[in-house]
Amino acid sequence: MAIAKLVLSPSPVGPNGIATLIDVPIDLIYPNVLNARLVSKAGDSCLVLSNWLVESPVSPCEVNEDDLGDEQANSSHELFWINVSHVVGNDFSRAGTKDHEQLKPTQDQEQLEQGRRGGEGEVELGRDFKEKPREYTTDGSVDISGQVAAKASTGGWVAGSLVLVNQGLATLAFFGVGVNLVLFLTRVVGQNNADAANNVSKWTGTVYIFSLVGAFLSDSYWGRYKTCVVFQLIFVIGLITLSLSSQMFMLRPSGCGNAKEPCGAHSSLEMGLFYLSIYLVALGNGGYQPNIATFGADQFEEGDPREARSKVSFFSYFYLALNLGSLFSNTFLSYYQDEGLWALGFWASSGSALLALILFLCGTRRYRHFRPGGNPLSRVCQVVFAALKKSKVKMPPPGEEDLYELDGKEIEAATPEGSKRILHSEGFRFLDRAALITTTDFSPSGDSTTPNPWSLCTITQVEEVKCILRLLPIWLCTILYSVVFTQMASLFVEQGAAMNTTIVAGFRIPPASMSAFDILSVALFIFFYRRLLQPIAAALRRDPRGLTELHRMGVGLIVAVAAMIAAGSVEHFRLKLARGGNASSLSILWQVPQYMLIGASEVFMYVGQLEFFNEQAPEGLKSFGSALCMTSISLGNYVSDILVTVVMKITGKDDSPGWIPVNLNRGHMDRFYFLLATLTSVDFVIYVICAKWYKCIKIEGKCEEEEEEDFSD
Repeated sequence: MAIAKLVLSPSPVGPNGIATLIDVPIDLIYPNVLNARLVSKAGDSCLVLSNWLVESPVSPCEVNEDDLGDEQANSSHELFWINVSHVVGNDFSRAGTKDHEQLKPTQDQEQLEQGRRGGEGEVELGRDFKEKPREYTTDGSVDISGQVAAKASTGGWVAGSLVLVNQGLATLAFFGVGVNLVLFLTRVVGQNNADAANNVSKWTGTVYIFSLVGAFLSDSYWGRYKTCVVFQLIFVIGLITLSLSSQMFMLRPSGCGNAKEPCGAHSSLEMGLFYLSIYLVALGNGGYQPNIATFGADQFEEGDPREARSKVSFFSYFYLALNLGSLFSNTFLSYYQDEGLWALGFWASSGSALLALILFLCGTRRYRHFRPGGNPLSRVCQVVFAALKKSKVKMPPPGEEDLYELDGKEIEAATPEGSKRILHSEGFRFLDRAALITTTDFSPSGDSTTPNPWSLCTITQVEEVKCILRLLPIWLCTILYSVVFTQMASLFVEQGAAMNTTIVAGFRIPPASMSAFDILSVALFIFFYRRLLQPIAAALRRDPRGLTELHRMGVGLIVAVAAMIAAGSVEHFRLKLARGGNASSLSILWQVPQYMLIGASEVFMYVGQLEFFNEQAPEGLKSFGSALCMTSISLGNYVSDILVTVVMKITGKDDSPGWIPVNLNRGHMDRFYFLLATLTSVDFVIYVICAKWYKCIKIEGKCEEEEEEDFSD
């Protein structure tokens, strides 16, 4: 059994020059040590541990073994000094003489009380010496008070469930605005179809651009919890402002805003307040979204096999919660808004967002946190600057480079908490120059061991930049998929509005409510993939992961092509049955296949993206990894806006109405869908090439080689 040496004295060396040591089983001590920190000054009570676990978050300090006296002079164990002002879960009392103090296990209450009163050190004593040790995380996560997180009282599915509920309610609120925004702009604001679709694309794109702002603040300064709280508060303020402005100014005359009665003109002040409110919503939701996904994943320790499996499942459930949250918006809220009850819908969204924030705050003491690791942009800039500075230095042959890296203690101090070293990889050799040791790299201040960070970087720091560069081609290939995805909130709705929306007995389906089939498809395909497809793929590939994240993203692109072909085919037949300016007699239910295919593609593409970017991003850039997924959606909206504008300019020449005119019956939106199918097919070919080239990040201490690059398996 591993043994801990328990010490109590005014300094690491006792009054006689010899530390007082007692052997105590380490499993009674290690899990119950709180406030673990390196002893840096005399006068602290100390605990000396030998045979410490490798994954311990406590760093070893430099100890002169001669100072420990003859008792430990020949010890070959590595020693760790940590603060022992609080040791919980064991009965220890202090016994000793004027010159000599020590701690020993006891069951005697008198000695227990005597121990609590005496001595310079302080030990908080438990009630049961044989109490089962508490387990603590070893990934660097802490609780709200900054202590090492206890597994039993923090994180896990309790905290994860709060995050999922929060995501569902916040999504309900967001889509209560977004799902019918294109109709609000046409019926209430008075814009035409093309302008409304472009403005929705710009707004949606801005939502996800703000995700980069939230990710930067989270990774650099605030941490994920604080960032989530601040941006959710902005989100609530934006929704309340939108509700007030709509009710007081926009919906005039009373009862306007439905399909039969558009609203009147609005002043520039009213329009300014409206745009301010929806862009506050964009800022709040955008800054919050990438952090809540990563914060939820933080509640599961990757080093624990059971929690690691839960972490993988969390991303699927997270995306499911997102879609279930939007189900209410896409059905009930969408129906009432389509009938002109816009203010009611916006107030319902405001209430949902406020409830989401309150529930999130209720779990504050349950969450696990990672401290921010400082400005990641400065670390990236240091690598680029150092590499350029040494651009004329001749690089040794591969494998013979003298590259700089910190040891275990130093890297914990220099990198975000919980970080591990990233192993050196081939490729981007010009960046390796930043870690190449030269005589000019160290500070001239007298400390020859301290390098200039703008001249010499660690291998880990260089590999972080390589990771980002390797992620970019994959990320770029997802943008065109987002162009396809954004059509669901714009052109799909306009297409549905030009179809027969009456089903039976006068019951009419609002066009935006058709996205409920997308949500249903997401729920079905998540279950289908996890319960059926993944086990089959795992058996065929002899890999417990089944399809890798890169495989799934590729499948998502293929399904997206099928969705565009389906949408184009429906539009082709809709035009054949259209008469003049009236809606086509083709039932809106013919849109079900294209919505279902989009939902299936989301399960493969977006869930795969969340897992992939979270897994492959360096420790200090986890929120940035999630933001890449959101930014892909953002740029997809902007590219869609540009594509629609270019297509209309080219096809609208010589008095031609173009492919997407105000009256869709005079256009050819089917050709636009087929154009997207062609572009996405080309994008898929490029994606396969990039996926084959990709090399996964290699973290020190990971036994398994995750061969994400083998897309062709």
